[in-house]
Amino acid sequence: MHADQSSANRPALVLAISDGKRIEIDGPADITQETTDAIVNAANSSLLGGGGVDGAIHRAGGPAILAECRQIVAKVGQLPPGKAVITTGGRMPARHVIHTVGPVYYGGERKEAELLASCHRESVRLADQHQLASISFPAISTGAFGYPVAKAAPVAIAFSIDELQTSTHVKLVRFVLFDIATVTAYVAALKRISENRGIPVSS
Repeated sequence: MHADQSSANRPALVLAISDGKRIEIDGPADITQETTDAIVNAANSSLLGGGGVDGAIHRAGGPAILAECRQIVAKVGQLPPGKAVITTGGRMPARHVIHTVGPVYYGGERKEAELLASCHRESVRLADQHQLASISFPAISTGAFGYPVAKAAPVAIAFSIDELQTSTHVKLVRFVLFDIATVTAYVAALKRISENRGIPVSS
């Protein structure tokens, strides 16, 4: 397990919860280089790859990921928003990829926050079911799906904390973010949540 392995010498804002469990914010960085047990793919419902994080993960991991995705679709059909499935990590350092479909943002009127929360809960839960110790998330739905980062960050962090607190095996949830604006938004959200819950953060 890689729960204690950090991304290469990057500063992280850390929220230590309890029992050795923690949330980290890292970046700007490339999630395909993460050494956590699993990384999360912001997938589309077809699970056949795409642009952004999805395309980068399929390119870095190689054809084994797509082959397993096709097997999953053949069994269960397309993956609805808010749900998650797991495959190999292929050639990447992470042993697994957890694919989850984030919501397209329509102004918050179509249960986008509920679906985004479900992406994070289901992904952590799936990692825990597979006895993994650590998982890395990108900023789900904030790219082509149009979810404003300032609105997505508190949902992503709060529900990841909630699921982490009840997990048996998962000890680390890391958010690995591509650009400085996204890092800034997630850091601000983590600080607000830590203040509201009375849990100190460190950097």
